[in-house]
Amino acid sequence: MNQLKKQPVTATNIPDHWFKQVKQDESQAEAVYRPSLSYWQDAWRHLLKNKLAMLGLVFLILLGFMAIFGPIFSPYEVNQADLPNQYQPPSKKHWFGTDALGRDVFTRTWFGARISLFVGLMAALIDVVIGIVYGGISGYKGGRTDNIMMRIIEILYGIPYLLVVILLLVVLGPSLTTIIIALTVTGWVGMARIVRGQVLQIKNYEFVMASQSYGTKTSRIIRKHLLPNTMGPIIVQMTLTVPSAIFAEAFLSFLGLGIQAPYASWGVMANDSLGAILSGNWWTLFFPAFFISFTMFAFNVLGDGLQDALDPKLRKSR
Repeated sequence: MNQLKKQPVTATNIPDHWFKQVKQDESQAEAVYRPSLSYWQDAWRHLLKNKLAMLGLVFLILLGFMAIFGPIFSPYEVNQADLPNQYQPPSKKHWFGTDALGRDVFTRTWFGARISLFVGLMAALIDVVIGIVYGGISGYKGGRTDNIMMRIIEILYGIPYLLVVILLLVVLGPSLTTIIIALTVTGWVGMARIVRGQVLQIKNYEFVMASQSYGTKTSRIIRKHLLPNTMGPIIVQMTLTVPSAIFAEAFLSFLGLGIQAPYASWGVMANDSLGAILSGNWWTLFFPAFFISFTMFAFNVLGDGLQDALDPKLRKSR
């Protein structure tokens, strides 16, 4: 019997379907093996899937851009009165129309956006700083220190902010600084409560207890371990604080307790247009009211989207 000789395996005699199978296996392996995403990368990926939250984010980016550059694009000054052209409807010359003094509503709307966003962001930033420090110390120390600090929070929480505003207006006078101080005197209480609750939970984790056993300073433990693990709720609370501050500023300015004329804010514009709306000049009230409403809506849906994206439990349930 003739022995069959084994043919050597070369590139010329390997069937083509073998190459296809190898390439398919490699592509499947690449699809399975992917570099692990960090916590923030994974949160951003989930946030991108939330169309409503992304709509709010895009609107806020455009709003910030127009608040900075909108008055620059306009050929009119924010307080430029033109009585012969009062109550002009929206047109190519005046995109948002004019008010009772002939001032361009387009220019005043974006100038008002500067003030409203500045008040909202500054109030939220101050609330975050005070709330993190106060809530972090209260939650980490615990015991008698926590009880005393929480009683102080309860007292401040019971003070109506409108009363604080009126008292500050009497002492300091109506101004932008007065509004920011009034909004932050008691506004940080909610942030402090959230930070305290998170710290009470995280300080019992093993890595925190290990740092304590090694004699690590309290300030370092709070800075390196506790704060990074509480940034998710802090960011969400901050996005909800900004619209509250914007609405509070508009409300106070509408009542005449906030920004004073001739400066433009959305609340001042709404107050000036009360008589105009009865005569059919709807645009003087429509644009400031629209941007107040949609800005608050954008921040709220963005905050809800961030809450879903930053909370691992909510991500798993979806």
